[in-house]
This record gives sequence, C-alpha cells and structure tokens, in this order.
Amino acid sequence: MDDFTTFIKAELSCHGADIVGIGDLSGLPPWQRCNMPVGICVAVKYSKEVIRGIIDLPTREYYEQYNILNEKLDMLVKLGASALIALGGYKAIPLTMDIVKEYETDYTTMLPYKTVATLAGIGWIGKSALLVTKKYGSMLRISSILTDAPLRTAKPIKKSRCADCIICTKVCPANAISGKNWSVDTYRDEFYDAYKCRNVARERALQGIGIEITQCGKCIVSCPYTQQYLSQEG
Repeated sequence: MDDFTTFIKAELSCHGADIVGIGDLSGLPPWQRCNMPVGICVAVKYSKEVIRGIIDLPTREYYEQYNILNEKLDMLVKLGASALIALGGYKAIPLTMDIVKEYETDYTTMLPYKTVATLAGIGWIGKSALLVTKKYGSMLRISSILTDAPLRTAKPIKKSRCADCIICTKVCPANAISGKNWSVDTYRDEFYDAYKCRNVARERALQGIGIEITQCGKCIVSCPYTQQYLSQEG
C-alpha cells in the first residue's frame, strides 16, 4: 500500500501536480463516488504574476491560465488513472472537466472536487466557497480521480481554519459571501450565494476581458493565505 501510494503521488508530482492528496470516500453515498472508496485530489497553482495582476477586474492572463490549468489537470488525472489501471490492475475514473459537466446541475456537481480535497486533507472550504490551503491559499485549480486502489489516505479536514477573517466577505463585489465559516456539516448555500457570485462575476469578466464567463478573482487574491504565498520569494 505505502509503496504504491508513494509511487502514484510521485508520478503525478513529476508531471506537474503541485499537491496530491488521497482521501477516504467510503463515508459518502456509493452513487456519489461511483462505488469507489478512494479519491485522489490533484491540485495545480496559478502563477504568482497572474494572481498579482488581478487588481480589480479579471485579466486576460487570468482567463488564459485558467484554461491552461484545466487542460493540465485533465491530463494529470487521466495519467494517474491510467497508471492505477495498468500498473496495479485497479479501477480508476479520472473526473475530467467533460465528465463533471455531464452531471453538473444548479451550480454544483455530483461529487465536488473540493469535497475530495477536504477528505484528502489538502485544505478547507473558505468563506468564499473556494478551497483554501495553508501553502497556496486559494490560488489553485483542482481535479480528482476515483479508484478502488488500496492507497494510504490522509486525515480529513472537517472545519474551516479561516477563524474570524472576513476579508473576502468585504471585498466581494457581489455581496455573495455571508462571513459564516464552513464545516463538513454546513451546506454551501448557508454561507455563500452562488447565484449572486455568478451574475456579478460574468458582468465583471465582460468588462475586464470582453468575455461573459464566471470569473472574478477578487476572493482569490485577497485571501491572507494567498497573500502570504505571494509575498514569498521565488
């Protein structure tokens, strides 16, 4: 178990993953996890220059890197799933963007990437409904692999670590963030309004880059954990 876990993590990391975490999904309904007991979260970070460039409106660079990172994640989860199948003989489903969109309804998906990320101990859900990590803040894109491989899983994160911080609440142009902390038992709509966020983000993207897409970036760049990473050299 340990050797194969180490191998899968190393394989994904050497092909460009910035974080790889493995979580126990057995507590979720079987239909939600495609009857797979294990989830692998794969994360890649935005460049510092792109995130620093979001002063007010989203930028063309942010939009372009968003698409590049999504393509990179699809490549990584396909690669990881192929390795699990070919080398271990296990079942594996890469949750690429196309697969997720098939089951997307009402601004949510069958199994959100962020759910796998928290179960894999990578981070927590911030007040902005973004995944937040200690190292990179929320300047990440994430994806997942579902598998029956007996991999070593991490301790899940079940509560927010945002504490009393309300910076993202204050800077949100849509007033979509209530300021309430997330926990594993908290439904998203209790602390974040996805409809408000979408509508205003699309208006702002149209102003900033001329494309009506749900991108804003204010909560990403303003997060203290993101700012801490941006302040580091390199």
